[in-house]
Amino acid sequence: MDEKRELLELLLSDARESTDDLARQLGLDEETVEDLLAELEAERAVRGYTAVVDWNRVSDEHVMAAVELNVELDRETSYDDIASRIAGFSQVSTLRLVSGDYDFAVEVEGESMHEVSRFVADRIAPIPEVTQTVTHFVMETYKEAGIEFDDRDDDRLSVSP
Repeated sequence: MDEKRELLELLLSDARESTDDLARQLGLDEETVEDLLAELEAERAVRGYTAVVDWNRVSDEHVMAAVELNVELDRETSYDDIASRIAGFSQVSTLRLVSGDYDFAVEVEGESMHEVSRFVADRIAPIPEVTQTVTHFVMETYKEAGIEFDDRDDDRLSVSP
């Protein structure tokens, strides 16, 4: 595996590690790791560093939804054109062109189900090329960005025979 790929794997597991720790794990000197990071950022392979948040531990007022979008293209409009319009909304956290029964998979976030549903109805659905939306509200998150949320409070009563 090449050094950049190994560095990316380490960043995916913990982007907060120091360059010194990364260098030690890769068997490289710190300056080389800093240069590799700079290259990855300049190449736009690394687009940012982010935290994985368990919103249930922070707030009851954070709602996520997976939205399926079907679109109909015309001669002047491409998937990229539609994607650039949708990606511009701050409520859209993830946008992917997918294969299968629908065209785009969109993750939308807001402070309430009403806010998310109004956003989809008022901002996404009226886009001329959008022919159908299906919104699935996230009820519980068990794993996000490779990190399991396995420490849930178990409020069920145990049953003994």
